[in-house]
Amino acid sequence: MQIKGVLQEDFVNYKKPAMFISMPSCTFKCERECGIQCCQNSALASVEAIEIDTETLVSKYLSNPITRAVVFGGLEPMDSFEDVVNFIRLLRGYNCRDDVVIYTGYNKEEISGKIFALSAFPNVVVKYGRFVPNSEPRYDDVLGVTLASKNQYAERIS
Repeated sequence: MQIKGVLQEDFVNYKKPAMFISMPSCTFKCERECGIQCCQNSALASVEAIEIDTETLVSKYLSNPITRAVVFGGLEPMDSFEDVVNFIRLLRGYNCRDDVVIYTGYNKEEISGKIFALSAFPNVVVKYGRFVPNSEPRYDDVLGVTLASKNQYAERIS
C-alpha cells in the first residue's frame, strides 16, 4: 500500500494512543469549495509516497504495547479506500478488535456506500466533514479531541 508516512505513537488525534497513518492522496475538495488554500495537510501532498507492505504495517502496530487504535488521516483515506479496507481486514484477521478511526473530509452522504462496507468490521469510527476556514472549533466526544470546524463530527459506525 502507498502512504505518506506513519507515526508509531500518536496522542493527538484520538482519545486512545494510536498509530497514525498518513494516506497518499486527496482531491483538496475543501479548498475547491471555499476558494482559498486552507488545508493543513497541503505540505504533505508534496512529500513522496512510501510503498509499504500492509502485513508489515499491521505487524508494526500489533508489536507496539502502547497503541490501542489506528488512525487513518493525513490526506484523504477514502480516496485510498481499498488500502484502508485491506488493512482493517488483515488487522481483524489477527483477532485485534482495537478501534480504527478514519478522518475524512467527505460528508456522510457522499460516502454512504463506503460507510456501509466499513460497518462490516467491528470498532470503526469515522470523522466526517470538510474543513471550513474561520469556523468555530468543536469538541467531539467520540474522538475525545477538538475538531477544527463546527460542521465536523465523528461517529462509531460499528
